[in-house]
Amino acid sequence: MRLLLLLGSMVLALGLSIWTNQVPAVRDLEAASDTFSAARAMQDVREIAQAPHPVGSAEHTRVRAYLLRRMTELGLAPSEQTGPLSPQALRRLERANGAPPALDLEVINLIGRLPGTDGTQPPVVIMAHYDTVAGSPGAADDSTGVAAALEVVRAIKARGPIRRDLILLLTDAEELNLDGARLFFSEHPLRDRIGAVVNLEARGGGGRAAMFETGTDNGQTIQLFGQAMRRADGGTTSTSLAVFMYEQMPNGTDFTLPKDRGIGGLNLAFIGRPGQYHAAASTPDNLDHGSVQHIGSQALEATDALVRVTTLPRKSPNLVYADIFGLFLISHSMAMGWVVIALTLTLAGLALWRIRQTMDLGYRSVLLGSVDGLWLMATGLVLVQATRLLAGPLSSRADSSDAYYVLLNRMPWMEAGAALTILALMLVLLGGGRHKHPRATAVVSLVVTAGVLILGGFDPVILGAGLVATGLSLWPLRRVPSLWGCWLGLILLVAVAGLALQVVAPEAALLLTWPALVASALAAVTALIRPDLNDPRALILPAIGAVLVSGWLMGLAHLVFLGVGMDMPGVLALFGLLIILFLRPLSPSPGLMRKVMAGAALCLALSCVLNLTARVAEPAPAVADLIP
Repeated sequence: MRLLLLLGSMVLALGLSIWTNQVPAVRDLEAASDTFSAARAMQDVREIAQAPHPVGSAEHTRVRAYLLRRMTELGLAPSEQTGPLSPQALRRLERANGAPPALDLEVINLIGRLPGTDGTQPPVVIMAHYDTVAGSPGAADDSTGVAAALEVVRAIKARGPIRRDLILLLTDAEELNLDGARLFFSEHPLRDRIGAVVNLEARGGGGRAAMFETGTDNGQTIQLFGQAMRRADGGTTSTSLAVFMYEQMPNGTDFTLPKDRGIGGLNLAFIGRPGQYHAAASTPDNLDHGSVQHIGSQALEATDALVRVTTLPRKSPNLVYADIFGLFLISHSMAMGWVVIALTLTLAGLALWRIRQTMDLGYRSVLLGSVDGLWLMATGLVLVQATRLLAGPLSSRADSSDAYYVLLNRMPWMEAGAALTILALMLVLLGGGRHKHPRATAVVSLVVTAGVLILGGFDPVILGAGLVATGLSLWPLRRVPSLWGCWLGLILLVAVAGLALQVVAPEAALLLTWPALVASALAAVTALIRPDLNDPRALILPAIGAVLVSGWLMGLAHLVFLGVGMDMPGVLALFGLLIILFLRPLSPSPGLMRKVMAGAALCLALSCVLNLTARVAEPAPAVADLIP
């Protein structure tokens, strides 16, 4: 019964996460004029993305002429802003072409204006870039953004007069050095009047579109965005964790320029189907039209709200926020994070008090539950890195752009392999295998760590994790801790880790503090109503929590892996810890340990097979040699 409940909860959670990551249905050509239609936008994508159109090419000139016609048809009275390429852009072109670029190459931005009723109000900019890398038609990056921006302007115009001007900015040379945005926000007469920017991007060819970056001091912006997304097809995918992660990366988009100037706004992109990024395969036929619908509908509702609101969002303290299954945003102030942690510890303490009133539960058992969580994290970091190396070198060690793009093609295989590796470790822990064979577990941890450091290069994080995993595997255990001890120990571990993250990065702490709060609430209610976890009726509430919260975590894990999984696949170990936080009370009975361990071995073997298969399935780069 317990095993069926455990497996059923995991399967339902996986199904929920898959449903969460679906794109909305495409609106057809006959859709209402005041809505976003991906079918209408795809007409522009097909015209723009007929062939690669990097700066200086004949296709680039053709696309620019086409866009000027479209902007004129929309009544935007388009103009061009020209300027020189930056030295960095010229160097990139020289590296790509093997010869100095033509001296007459220019940056040419396209700018249109949909006038508002009050010309004194700060304008809103909707922005996308129309150049591509050499060798890629760029149906996603960024023909989708350009076509979506055109459709957004058309739909807003159909909705009637707007309060403030809407500026359509189609930038040039983004792929070289963000030169078009740099030119506009440093030299254009409007640069000092802009009140907000909505930027559209892509890295891949599908998946749900996420709002992954805002301006600084984003509190009011997030509140307006959350309200607007109630009207968007498919809702939104957005979290302050993504904003925090993106700020730690060296990447930049056109949105970087206005953000650095203190202008607020929103940056939207989809990053699924990563093999299409900068690839010859990035064609209109390969593009996920549902992704176009999702990013365009979000852009429409966000931009429409900005051009019609009485007062644009002002700078206000950043909020901690996340979407719940794409349906709505939950947000709170950073200071509220401390209240969440205090409430978590209070509820966990209540559960501990209640259990100690009804059964023998020592604090050592709770401590050992925390040790289990640390072991899962440390071992997961090492083992996922080991299986990931079977698919190819870490991209940070790749000595060519070709290797980077090959690994992008292999990411779906690597993600499935990493997930299976973490699942294997979770089954080992849930089945009691870690406590049954401590020496064997320690030896395996030490050998795998050494192999990763030899084959993957020295990494102090992996070395530290390997030593911790080995040491914890040998932690002296006189008996297997009770289920309540295991569960409360995990809650305490995640709550303490959340407290530490609240200190250094409160906008990212929600990843730990929200699940810990829900788990402690489930534990407290279960302890008060039916504390005997051997009674199947006591597992109903934990099982419901496992399905809902694990499903949410799995959906978020997919987005995080797409962002950083190529170099840091071990990030899934953290999600494994958070998911097992809800699965721990459903652990199968000790008599089923052999079956559970066999399942763990099968998952690990499949992980290795998938990562090795990636080498065969994606053996060569699918990108042009001219990509710098």
